[in-house]
Amino acid sequence: MNQKGRFFSVAIALIIGSAGSGVDYATSAGLDEERPLFVIGTPDNRAAEFGLTGRGEGYKAYLQKYKDPVVYTVGKSKPGDWPYIHPALKDRWGGGKAHTFKIRFSREEDQKQKLFLVIGLAGGSPSERSKVVVTVNNSVLPAQIAPSGDPRLAFNPIGIGKSETMVFPIPAGQFRKGENTISIRLDEQSWIIYDYIALSNQAKPLPIAVPVERNLLAEFRKGPMAGVDEIVFAVRQLGEDPHWYANFGYTLDHSRWRTYLDGGRLCRLNLNTGKITVLLDDPGGGIRDPQLDYDARKILFSYRKGGNPHYHLYEIGVDGSSLRQLTDGPYDDVEPTWLPDGDIMFISSRCNRRVNCHTTQVGVLYRCRPDGKNIQILSSNNEHDNTPWVLPTGQILYTRWEYVDRHQMSFHHLWITSPDGVRQTVFYGNMHPGITMIDAKQVPGSRKVVASFSPGHGQREHNGVITLVDPRNGPDDPGSVKAISHGSDFRDPWAFSEQAFMVARSTDIVLMGESGEIQTVYRLPKEDITAGLQCHEPRPVYRRQREPVITTPADWNKTTGRLLLVDVYRGRNMTGVSRGEIKKLLVLETLPKPMNYTGGAEPLSYGGTFTLERVLGTIPVEPDGSAYAELPALRSLFFVALDENDLSVKRMQSFLTVMPGETTTCIGCHEQRTMTPPFLPQKFQASRRAPSRIEPIADVPEVFDFPRDIQPILDQYCVSCHDCDNPEGGINLSGDRGPLFSLSYYTITAKNLVADGRNDMGNRPPRSIGSSASRLLALMDGNHYDAKPTEREKRMVRLWIETGATYPGTYAALGTGMIGGFEIIDRAIQLDRTDTNWPNVKLSMEAIQRRCCSCHDAKKPLPISPSHLVGPDGYNAKVFRGMPPWIKMTPDDVRRRWSRDLFYNLTRPEKSCLLLAPLAKRAGGLQSCGTAVFADKLDPDYQKILAAIQDAKKKLDQIRRFDMPGFQPRKEWVCEMERYGILAANHSDNAMIDVYATERTYWESLWYRTTTPQR
Repeated sequence: MNQKGRFFSVAIALIIGSAGSGVDYATSAGLDEERPLFVIGTPDNRAAEFGLTGRGEGYKAYLQKYKDPVVYTVGKSKPGDWPYIHPALKDRWGGGKAHTFKIRFSREEDQKQKLFLVIGLAGGSPSERSKVVVTVNNSVLPAQIAPSGDPRLAFNPIGIGKSETMVFPIPAGQFRKGENTISIRLDEQSWIIYDYIALSNQAKPLPIAVPVERNLLAEFRKGPMAGVDEIVFAVRQLGEDPHWYANFGYTLDHSRWRTYLDGGRLCRLNLNTGKITVLLDDPGGGIRDPQLDYDARKILFSYRKGGNPHYHLYEIGVDGSSLRQLTDGPYDDVEPTWLPDGDIMFISSRCNRRVNCHTTQVGVLYRCRPDGKNIQILSSNNEHDNTPWVLPTGQILYTRWEYVDRHQMSFHHLWITSPDGVRQTVFYGNMHPGITMIDAKQVPGSRKVVASFSPGHGQREHNGVITLVDPRNGPDDPGSVKAISHGSDFRDPWAFSEQAFMVARSTDIVLMGESGEIQTVYRLPKEDITAGLQCHEPRPVYRRQREPVITTPADWNKTTGRLLLVDVYRGRNMTGVSRGEIKKLLVLETLPKPMNYTGGAEPLSYGGTFTLERVLGTIPVEPDGSAYAELPALRSLFFVALDENDLSVKRMQSFLTVMPGETTTCIGCHEQRTMTPPFLPQKFQASRRAPSRIEPIADVPEVFDFPRDIQPILDQYCVSCHDCDNPEGGINLSGDRGPLFSLSYYTITAKNLVADGRNDMGNRPPRSIGSSASRLLALMDGNHYDAKPTEREKRMVRLWIETGATYPGTYAALGTGMIGGFEIIDRAIQLDRTDTNWPNVKLSMEAIQRRCCSCHDAKKPLPISPSHLVGPDGYNAKVFRGMPPWIKMTPDDVRRRWSRDLFYNLTRPEKSCLLLAPLAKRAGGLQSCGTAVFADKLDPDYQKILAAIQDAKKKLDQIRRFDMPGFQPRKEWVCEMERYGILAANHSDNAMIDVYATERTYWESLWYRTTTPQR
């Protein structure tokens, strides 16, 4: 073997021999001249062996896991001690500074020849290329600019990147006998991602390790795939909406996001011959979600016929015969699965609600008879349920997306329930936000399940990392998951064993081994690929064992269920709560949305809740911490634990559902789901009596509306000191309207006077959220000057806080009454900046910039129009390209402190802070700018700004906000209420609607009643 071949063999043997964990080794003089002195990592175009690549980590965890400098000792450290990503000055997640990575190693003699530091990169910033500075024993080498990199691995470090190499020559004599140090620092721009780092005497990349290709098909068919000769799968186009859930139903016309495209086939592939049999072909329709029955004779699937906007359930023989429609109606029925008793569970939009942070329809769990009759809802979720599948126990594994005053894009994890919806319980992941766990199925002969872990808020059509989940250590253990695939572009996994999987990948059906290696068994023909078709849901054709039929305690003749809470003091994050402190539970209901227009919460809240919450009442907690209550069935309920003063101690940020006639048990407050209740129920004081009925709270509204219910209290006790003319302490509690909210509402939330969910993470520490943590309520205790509200008034404020501290009390307010509102238009979130085209606003903008912006720089920017969002990320652009206002902001963020909702008064324009602050005190202003900018109101620029605000007021008077006389909801809201049967189909466009009463009727229409199931 020649020298070059020998080097390749040695390097590959050493690197591959590390089983993907990376290798390092130090050498002394006298070894093979082409052998590197050390290698950190594995040259394979991946960063998977390095640090921060584990579950729940990633680049955002950098500062928590690594100190500066990072130090790696050759021969002692392991690849996980070296982060996969190296931050630079522009990377705020890395602290916005330069970080030094150090490599320490020992030599047995001084360096006599020229050496090379070879840095193999797998990715990096594509445009903000950093200057890479290498220092050898305090001697700085000539800096180099990092190549333009592949950015995808920043979010998916276990994926395959694009190989790039940097080579730094090291002159002879730089290394000495004994310990040596190499330092790497990024001095400019942004990040790089490592594949490997090597010290070599060759100025060239190391050879990339390429594993020997396995014949997975032959291997699997001798083992776990034995007897599988055919595969059934669907072919269709992807929809245009990028969200994992938005693949059926309709959205708003002007959003222009089609959730599905035409073209669908149901196919059968013969693995022996490669022959494709088309069982059903509809160029104008759509086909999805095939599943074979237990005898492998029939295929259950979802089909949208050409020309029909809705998916319905169908079955067909495995030979393509006997096509039969099972469900119908103006709804979408998708993701069906056979149940052991012969019934069908599926996802349906029959629940009549919209996604709380999007414009698309919601689908939740339903079941029906084998013929499609007796359709029954099993879930009260406001958001989506997805991909139900039967476990060997007979329980149902599914994905539940939900958020109760916590982040809308972070909680979509695995849950289980019975086939009747009883005992809905988390299976895995609800304490690990930031991943969408979907398409989960049991692995045969194993307790593990396989699922697609779709990154972040989930990718289109459930694309993700194929992942094994072992539930034996409970639902919270991050070590219970193992990523299988290299990359996140796989979907619809099927497990034959823990080592053998079948998945869809774009236009291919592939087999996948336990280490992520793949083999394509089918690829769509070129004309299908050109037409945009892709493969979906491959399923093996073989008989499978029927799971046991579970007998559940559901009783569909009842409208309530029962909950036994064993001990409210047991559970997660309860440190500091004394036994006996909790006296009762406040019962709240999170209410579905009939219509939505954007991805944000406004004007329902400013960066807080996305949903309205209804007050049902309270139930008592016994001295031993137990509670026993009768609750309305099939409603999304959650609890707030209250102390003797009715202040919040601990708050649920998930919801609970009881089925009709069900009696369920929970252990405690945010219980550890691996806990089981003690066997002796007679020990619990609450169980010795009949269940408590919810005690209504007298003289308060069920759903709060800030202008109607809270502002009058502020007017009576607060506004005398906190008005536009006298905003003592910088607090303006006037009920005058700003561009999106009232001045008082915006001030209260922006100044953190209430502690709501803030669209953040859940499971907060005791008394850190709700009434007990809200300064506004504390200021009403009678000690703040003369503010002494009555007990009822304090109760009103307290319950308004507990119900999410919303601005309107109706969803009809969404998409209305805003100057500069957000809406999804043309497949993007758009900010309405039409006010900048108004003549007076143009003059005002010029005047503000000329008279004020010399002092108001980026640290204290002025909103120069009612639609102007100040701050970074494109807020100053006429076309909105920045982040919307529901992102997380600290109280001192300029986007909060200098918001347009503080500066523009659209009820009394002359009282706008934008005019009062620069106006001289002797002219009736505040003169907050020190020297008066406007000596009096006759100043021409003052008049220009006033005229612009007056125009904005006229516009608001024309379009009307929900609390203004003559308010009418949008036509989309009305159309949905007609479709739901709440408003008459011939409703006149000019007829006034009581939106509060109409929405109450809508919610009540969703309540379970002992009526005949739908047919």
